[in-house]
Amino acid sequence: MRKTETMVRRCKTMSTLQKILGGKWKLEILYYIAFSDIHRFGQLRRQLGEITESSLTKQLRELEADGFLTRHDFHEVPPRVEYHLSGLGKSFIDVLAYMKQWGEQNLNTEITATDATALPPTNSI
Repeated sequence: MRKTETMVRRCKTMSTLQKILGGKWKLEILYYIAFSDIHRFGQLRRQLGEITESSLTKQLRELEADGFLTRHDFHEVPPRVEYHLSGLGKSFIDVLAYMKQWGEQNLNTEITATDATALPPTNSI
């Protein structure tokens, strides 16, 4: 059977969002920057735990390139760099909060004590 235009038509908005936010760590990175006052590379790496330096660097660069984050280099030795939500990133905060709330209500996840200390209370979102 030959594919017709209507059969392969995709929602461009959702497809673009998937491309931008489809990285393994991107939603968590945005979440911790938005809600946990974590802005430095080392803090993010410790919070995420299993991520490699190269993966974190790649994800941060992509989020910056896509307009969700801004990067501030203090030009110090040792290097000090901070990441903050851009205007676009700030406009995504409500989406992150809703996703977290939906997940708490609909996903059967077990949160360990160390994970729970990093999360803001549900009623604060």
